[in-house]
Amino acid sequence: MTKVAASILSADFANLHKDCTRLLEAGADVMHFDVMDGHFVPNISYGAPVLTCLHAALPDVFYDVHLMISDPARYAADFAKAGADLITFHLEAVPDTVEEVIAAIRATGCQVGISIRPGTPVEAVFPYLSVVDLILVMSVEPGFGGQKFLPTTPARIAAIRAERARLGCNTLIEVDGGINTVTGPQCIEAGVDWLVAGNSLFRAEDPAAVVRVLHSK
Repeated sequence: MTKVAASILSADFANLHKDCTRLLEAGADVMHFDVMDGHFVPNISYGAPVLTCLHAALPDVFYDVHLMISDPARYAADFAKAGADLITFHLEAVPDTVEEVIAAIRATGCQVGISIRPGTPVEAVFPYLSVVDLILVMSVEPGFGGQKFLPTTPARIAAIRAERARLGCNTLIEVDGGINTVTGPQCIEAGVDWLVAGNSLFRAEDPAAVVRVLHSK
C-alpha cells in the first residue's frame, strides 16, 4: 500500500500538534517536514527547533525531513538530534559532493534520500539508486506550497521505477507537490511508494477520505 506523508508546511502553526494529530488519526503514515533556507529556494520555513518540539509531542511518528537548503551536510546532525528518521537533500544543492553528503547523513543514524527538481533529468539520480533509501521526485518547483502538479511527473516516476527494477534494489520513490485525489492515483499507477500531500490533506473537511484514495494501490 502506498504511504501518505502529510506535509506540515500546510498546517496551522498555531495549532501544529492538533493539526498533525488530526491527520495521523485520519490515517497518514508519515510527517513530512520541509526545510527552506531562503538561499537554495527563495522561501524560508522553519528549522530543527520546530521538529524538536513536534517530536516531543508526537514521539512515535516517522519524520521525513526534506532539506531544501544549500548546505545539507552541515545541518544533518541537528535534524537527526531533533528527531528526523529520514533526511533528504537536493542533488542540485551539492552536485560535486553527493557522496560526502550521503555519508554525513548516514553518520547521524538517519536514512538518506535524494531529491530532484522538475527540470533535472531523472537519470541524474540513477548512480545513487543503490546507495540511498529514497528518491524524492518534485512535481512542482521546490520552495512554496500550493503549486499545481506538473503533468510530466508520472513519466519521471516510471523511469526511476524501471531503473530500480533493472538494478534490483528496493529504494523508495516519493513524490511531492500538488498531490491530491486526482494526481495521487496517477503517481500510484506510475509506481510511486510514498505520496507527500499538504493542502489536500490539511484543508480537507474529511482528510480520512483523501487518505483512503491515496492509500489505494
